[in-house]
Amino acid sequence: MTGARSRSAARHRAAAKPLEAPAPLPRRLQSILALEDFAGPARKLLPRMVYSYVAGAVETGAGFRDASRAFDDYSFVPRVLRDVSQREQTRTLFGRTYSSPVGIAPLGGAAISAYRGDLALAEAARHMNQPMIMSASSLIRLEDLHRIYPGAWFQAYLAGDETRIDPMIDRVARAGFETLVITVDTPVPGNRENNVRNGYSMPIRMTPRVALDCFLHPRWTLFTLGRTFLCHGMPHFENMDALRGPPMMSRNLVRNLGDRDQFDWRHLELIRRRWAGRLVVKGVLALDDARRCRDVGVDGIILSNHGGRQLDHSISPLRVLPEMRAAMGDFTIMIDGSVRRGADVLKALALGADFVFVGRPFMFAAALAGSRGVMHAMDLLRAEIDRNMAMLGAVHLSEIDAGFLRHAERSGSTKHECLEASGAK
Repeated sequence: MTGARSRSAARHRAAAKPLEAPAPLPRRLQSILALEDFAGPARKLLPRMVYSYVAGAVETGAGFRDASRAFDDYSFVPRVLRDVSQREQTRTLFGRTYSSPVGIAPLGGAAISAYRGDLALAEAARHMNQPMIMSASSLIRLEDLHRIYPGAWFQAYLAGDETRIDPMIDRVARAGFETLVITVDTPVPGNRENNVRNGYSMPIRMTPRVALDCFLHPRWTLFTLGRTFLCHGMPHFENMDALRGPPMMSRNLVRNLGDRDQFDWRHLELIRRRWAGRLVVKGVLALDDARRCRDVGVDGIILSNHGGRQLDHSISPLRVLPEMRAAMGDFTIMIDGSVRRGADVLKALALGADFVFVGRPFMFAAALAGSRGVMHAMDLLRAEIDRNMAMLGAVHLSEIDAGFLRHAERSGSTKHECLEASGAK
């Protein structure tokens, strides 16, 4: 395996250079100046049920709101009179150097929001030399995505059944993926009441309400849904098991999602023995769980509360990050959840994150303009990181530590409103 990893590292270094310059920015993207700006146009483009699926959270939305509030609780302490003319924001993770410390989090059902959405995300990540995690809940075959971006990671939802786990792990390995992400915070589906209120369900049911929603959003209906059916037929959940999963309108989908509540540490240990590549566990928030992941032989963890989409009132990943870093030493710790600005990225790095992942804004960007929209979103974040580094007085990301921050509890509104995401007035 060492030789294979060395050859892979050489390929990654060779592929690290950006490809051809992106096309000029489309007019519809020219007014988008920050990640939060993608949500408004996406809400107009997408049917209400699809927009609420991406933007919404569970129950009261407390975990979603707190993830945003946690970033607002920190203020910067800049350093001045430093030569910052040579600043750069590359970041090395698992032996590969990326152009920026930001990756694309796994986004289930991306091809529902954007035409061939998973491939659009992968193309952008490859072009910009940033990591991308493919979701098991995708409608694109993992083998097809790996051909687009060999450096992508694959994220799996696994049932507690070795007869289903082993073939799936072998399939991911045969496809050529080198990093496997196991999401562990979904033993049962979250209580996403906003989906029910807005008509979204899995399997999708073509009720009169859903049909009207589609009719009122013709651009999405024609160029995302219609184009998908015309060119590729009925979308299937391609990657939940070793064999092709059911179509997105099949009643068998519910059965396919079963038995996740039986998945436990024993199964993770089995995966570690079978999987020769890098293994990452996503959805960790407790220090004891982080330590046990390290003891099992996991290569890294992603602190995540699933974007507030699983357990309501779950603690923000940023709030547990300092404790994790202090206790875990140089173990690889990544984070996702409510990152919307370059300032958020730098705060996470200062508190000990090795890397940061972003979800919803990249999905909205893909819906609006495919891979070009995602590249624009990445460019916006890069520009903010670069500008903030200069004003903080930092040349390299390695200089950013907790000394640049002060913590102060605050009250008031957050920069994201879950009520709006759920469609409530």
